[in-house]
Amino acid sequence: MARRSKRKLASEINVVPYIDVMLVLLVIFMVTAPLLMQGVKVELPQAPSQPIDNKDDEPVIVSVKADGSYYINVGGEPEKPVPIDVIKDRIAKIMRAKPQTPVLVWGDKNISYGVVVALMTDLQAVGVPDVGLVTESPQ
Repeated sequence: MARRSKRKLASEINVVPYIDVMLVLLVIFMVTAPLLMQGVKVELPQAPSQPIDNKDDEPVIVSVKADGSYYINVGGEPEKPVPIDVIKDRIAKIMRAKPQTPVLVWGDKNISYGVVVALMTDLQAVGVPDVGLVTESPQ
């Protein structure tokens, strides 16, 4: 008769590959997170304000440069100037689909106050309940 060897089954899971994958994903997210905030480079005014609550929806950013040109970070090219009528149309579509989407205005500090107010009024006219102004905190 053949003698059977009694071996105990190993019931351990090797977690080293899982840790490696998690570290790689962490590095990827750390590198891509700063790239998610898109917009046009403007000189923001400084104001001692509190940051807004972080919501689940990605905000729509409408920028106004010092020369009065408008930009939007949704659809098309975010670095290309967009007429205000196109911006209002895109925002209206977004508000119909997701009414809780935050809309932020990046107004250059050298732009006229009236231009920013007119933009905010146009955004509210197409269905944006609250328009946020982006500022830089003073150092």
